[in-house]
Amino acid sequence: MADSSHDLEIDSDRLYETIEKLASYGAFDDPITGARGVNRLALTDTDAQARRQVCHWFDEAGLETIIDAVGNMYGVRAGSEPGMAPVVSGSHIDTVPRGGAFDGALGILAPLEVVRSLNDRDLATRRPVIVGVFTNEEGTRFNCDMLGSAVAAGRIDLDTALGFKDRDGITVGEELIRTGFAGEINVSAMRPHAYVECHIEQGPILGREGLDIGVVTGVQAIFWHDVKITGRAAHAGTTPVEYRRDPGVAASRINLKLRELTEESRFGGALRATMGGCELSPGAYNVVPSQARASIDVRNPSDDVMDDVEGELITFYKWVEDKENVKIEWERVVRTRPIDFDPGVQEIISSAAGALGLGNREMLSGAGHDAQEWASICKTGMIFIPGEHDGVSHSPREHSTEAQCANGANVLLRTLVELADEA
Repeated sequence: MADSSHDLEIDSDRLYETIEKLASYGAFDDPITGARGVNRLALTDTDAQARRQVCHWFDEAGLETIIDAVGNMYGVRAGSEPGMAPVVSGSHIDTVPRGGAFDGALGILAPLEVVRSLNDRDLATRRPVIVGVFTNEEGTRFNCDMLGSAVAAGRIDLDTALGFKDRDGITVGEELIRTGFAGEINVSAMRPHAYVECHIEQGPILGREGLDIGVVTGVQAIFWHDVKITGRAAHAGTTPVEYRRDPGVAASRINLKLRELTEESRFGGALRATMGGCELSPGAYNVVPSQARASIDVRNPSDDVMDDVEGELITFYKWVEDKENVKIEWERVVRTRPIDFDPGVQEIISSAAGALGLGNREMLSGAGHDAQEWASICKTGMIFIPGEHDGVSHSPREHSTEAQCANGANVLLRTLVELADEA
């Protein structure tokens, strides 16, 4: 079939131009760092504009675009043998608030460039090759990360997904209809032969070790808590501290507890715990707040550790309630289990990197990805590339060079072709 792809390379200039074009949707100049960032939350007008641009690129590449009922988009390149399960490669185009241009975007544009490169040489694959765009991966607008891929893989049912609300009470379903991306294809229709995702590392390891490619072995477990702390508003100047019911102090105690947990030796230095958001109401200089809303993110490779930490955290909420005389209500909005990727796919990725002369190593992903959802229904793997600035991500400073992106896309090309030509 596409054996000659071993002599084929992607067009690195074309790939990088595509990345830069997609980054123009939601672009802003960060006043603190001076870097050009991207603010493109899921199912906003900006996200819809970026989606339409991707659909245009799909059309130009001769792909058939299909959209399912949760808004996942698929660009389909037909295989030479009808009826065979496809090989899918994709990611997301939604960003965190004030994020960067590469997280997720590379995972869509690299396989798009693979398709373009196969088209340039008129090379066919036995199985279809599909580029996937998955809805609300970040989970920062609607409180469920990997939403679109989780629905497609069956972890979350469609009705639940469509009912998730943002802070203004707007649902996923309403926004899909408003933006025109409420598709008619059954969310369970996509059942791949294999799934491979190319992504920035979002960390410092590859860069510090001078390596080009990460062969991802799996993804660690994650839980998120949405915490509401209710106290009592009071005058900041006239209310003695001993009479206060201050949710801001309660939130601070919880945040410090998170740091203490990460420093405990029994977790082997592998626990990650973050209070990523804390909003106080009414938010005035001279008012003791009446309420705090906090978001908590905890991660570890061990499911048992995650269960232990969550139990300790829940017990600590009760202690803080009594200590600060506040009411704490919490909701677990995300709980994903650790995932191991397919050893055979890892071997294909490693061999492709080696054949291209690219230094590589195995590594566990600290971040969640759409690939972890697909791993439950097909053989799955991930390719990491390094980033500059110690691999910083979820920031306007997020950046990978043209050469780094091309390396990942070339490894992806060989990997997808080998998988797509399997019997």
